[in-house]
Amino acid sequence: ICSLKITIMNNFKIVPLSKEYAASIRQSMKDEFNHEVLEQVATGKGPCRVSLQPFIPGEDKRLVLTHSPFAIDNPFNQPGPIFINQQEVEEYDDVYNFPPAIKADKVNFPLSLIGYDKDQLMIYARLVGDKDVDELINRIFDKNTLPQYLPADKTVAYFKFQILVQFIRRNGYFF
Repeated sequence: ICSLKITIMNNFKIVPLSKEYAASIRQSMKDEFNHEVLEQVATGKGPCRVSLQPFIPGEDKRLVLTHSPFAIDNPFNQPGPIFINQQEVEEYDDVYNFPPAIKADKVNFPLSLIGYDKDQLMIYARLVGDKDVDELINRIFDKNTLPQYLPADKTVAYFKFQILVQFIRRNGYFF
């Protein structure tokens, strides 16, 4: 009997926070905005932005900090509260696939995709809803269907367009 595993290579890459970044936060207990980091027992599922795994509410301990994925300060820069595990965890490593635990839990992780150009200005937004997030991201990055707002040279634009996955805020709280 022969077993064959087929791996589908998506045309996007998931970028978790690094273990090194998380270690520096744990060591200093200050975030990149010089805010004190809060330590708490998880009240929601998170996720941890290093492992990209959900927290177990009432059990896991997490750190709450302010983080921005942007290098350029602009009106679309959305620094916000994120969570990392209090203890060291492994970085999410299946980077060509959206984290399955988050993808499967549409109740606790309602998602939106927000696209930014090379100047980090918002040019695309879409709610995921019941759709497959991997398929939506692949379609967005398909060189033939990149948002019309991008330059005519879509080969160049392909490498300058990035998507941030937002966890939709519900009742004032991020899940």
